[in-house]
Amino acid sequence: MTAVYPPGPRLPRVVQTLVHAKWRGWFAAALSRRYGDVYTMRMIAPYAEHLVVFSRPEHIREIFAGDPADLHAGEGNRVLGPVMGQHSVLLTDEGEHARARRLLMPAFTGSALRGYRGMVAAIAKDHVDRWRPGTTLATLDRMNDLTLDVITQVVFGVGERRGRDELAPRLRYLVDVGPLMFMGWKWQRLQRFGPWKRFADNKNAIDDLLYAEITQRRTDADPDARADVLSRLLAVGSPSETTVDAPLSDAELRDQLVTLLLAGHETTASALSWAMFELAAHPEVQERARRAAAEDDEKYLEAVLKEAMRRRTVIGGAVRRLTRDMTIAGHRLPRGTVVQTSIVLAHADPGHHPDPETFRPERFLDGDVAAGTWLPFGGGVRRCIGAGFSLMEGTAVLSEVLTRFALVPTRGHERGRIRNITQVPAHGGPVVLRSLAAAP
Repeated sequence: MTAVYPPGPRLPRVVQTLVHAKWRGWFAAALSRRYGDVYTMRMIAPYAEHLVVFSRPEHIREIFAGDPADLHAGEGNRVLGPVMGQHSVLLTDEGEHARARRLLMPAFTGSALRGYRGMVAAIAKDHVDRWRPGTTLATLDRMNDLTLDVITQVVFGVGERRGRDELAPRLRYLVDVGPLMFMGWKWQRLQRFGPWKRFADNKNAIDDLLYAEITQRRTDADPDARADVLSRLLAVGSPSETTVDAPLSDAELRDQLVTLLLAGHETTASALSWAMFELAAHPEVQERARRAAAEDDEKYLEAVLKEAMRRRTVIGGAVRRLTRDMTIAGHRLPRGTVVQTSIVLAHADPGHHPDPETFRPERFLDGDVAAGTWLPFGGGVRRCIGAGFSLMEGTAVLSEVLTRFALVPTRGHERGRIRNITQVPAHGGPVVLRSLAAAP
């Protein structure tokens, strides 16, 4: 078919790519004001050659409800391939994706979440015990440390302290990359130089640690005695399992482990950092949240976290690559087009989130947030399997923090910056800790 894409900027592809990678939220808002609810961006690999962006709820629902065979999310996420690996649940489609999701899902069911709650609370207490009143806390760094500690225990189990200590700093380095690092994934010659070489060496070291752990676990005399995610995955296809799935190869295990370790902590850490910064900036909301923590009112604490995810959207959008010519929202698009449901624009729409610049958790308690307008975990069959875990973890951490400290702002404004594919506080989301006894 002859491609007639919706209108969009005429800037050179490389310029659109760099601006999208570095100033995603600002660029999306500017293009939406100029071109409306649907527009097209033209970029260079590893981003989409043609990216058609949709932000209206009915358009987003249409995309999420589409046949997964027609709308490949894994292909659309190819920018993550060099880190996550080809077998990652984020990068596979159709049967392979369904298998990966089926194997990972038992670790994130309601009963599993209830089992993790005490562990998360204990880790949060251990971390918060190290904080001191009167100091300035870089919330992004501290939340990254805490959530990484949580997810490594979920994945590897509580008894693997040495391996986690070796892995943790390398994972921190892996996620803290900027847009220019992606260029090394397209032009592999760059991996022999400077930051691209350091990045590649670090990724290879992570792979060595994970493969060594997988090899050691395969020789475990009593694998059924463990309940961590790696043990569950290693048990697939064993005589004790009732599933018909074939055992996972070492490469498949590596890719799922990296995905869980990165996706399982970075987004939650960013959301918690934003939540703490917003609570510091809004003392009246903080006081209500503190009462909720004292009364075990997890619904209000969850509303605080949800509002932080709306107001400070961590993941800007969800993408799908068309496997055939399709009509979406009245636009006839050719095979190979990548469509994006713009989460950041949906969250900022005053028609669905009145007074969107205001931090107001109550909107999630009084029925103001309509279905399909709050999308931090995506939607459809690709909705994040860790959504419930993230919210449980976030409420547990906020409860521990708010019953121990008052949060005081250090700056009036905190802009976002793109780290990897997430939006994080540009200055680390600093707050001053004050003991509750000394708080006014």
